[in-house]
Amino acid sequence: MNNKTFLAVCVGAVMLGAALGFMPTDQNMTKANGQTVVNTTNISRTVRGLNGPTPLKIYIKKDKITKIETLSNRETPDFFKRAKAVLKQYEGKSVKKALSTKVDAVSGATYSSKALIKNVEQGLKYYNQHK
Repeated sequence: MNNKTFLAVCVGAVMLGAALGFMPTDQNMTKANGQTVVNTTNISRTVRGLNGPTPLKIYIKKDKITKIETLSNRETPDFFKRAKAVLKQYEGKSVKKALSTKVDAVSGATYSSKALIKNVEQGLKYYNQHK
């Protein structure tokens, strides 16, 4: 197989994968199994909890948040566990409603919970801009 044929096959495979929803649309948002997954690692790079970044994966199907998953971070596990309670307030809501929802930080885990709230907000805004 010559280089031009190989390149054409590769481009075709990438286009087919993207059309079927298996390939990432970019590094921040992927589509798989009928859901869009927003990864806030790069979107919210400057958002910090007490000990550093608190990235998330936000799962969205038909413009509704189905799940929010925390990613690797350096927050204190006991405090972070309490802070994650704020994420439940977003699940099941439409993206529009979630963006207008006022969520309070968790007392005793203020930095972590505020960072999670900011990650959700930035991730949902990114989703709206790139869907």
